[in-house]
Amino acid sequence: QVQLVESGGGLVQAGGSLRLSCTASGRTFSSYRMGWFRQAPGKEREFVADITWSGGVTYYADSVKGRFTISRDNAKNTVYLQMNSLKAEDTAVYYCNLRVTTLNYWGQGTQVTVSS
Repeated sequence: QVQLVESGGGLVQAGGSLRLSCTASGRTFSSYRMGWFRQAPGKEREFVADITWSGGVTYYADSVKGRFTISRDNAKNTVYLQMNSLKAEDTAVYYCNLRVTTLNYWGQGTQVTVSS
């Protein structure tokens, strides 16, 4: 089993920054991706960004490109999401995700609220 623990959410004004962290523990894998999804009230969960654990290749949703940066610390089994130039539409619960082929593991979610 895999456990994902997130931290770093909160309330910030538009234009501000936040950094989310997610630490994985439990079962290990040789190849996987870690990343972030988000879900705003009344909307479906959507992809934000992810990174391959071995090569560090990153992918971003168009809505966050140029503003968000995903990175990892292999020694700490932790993935980070640096969010800059935050907008009101970034308000959502952010979920950490670990994906191995067709298996998906999720964190409990952390609230990010951007006031305009």
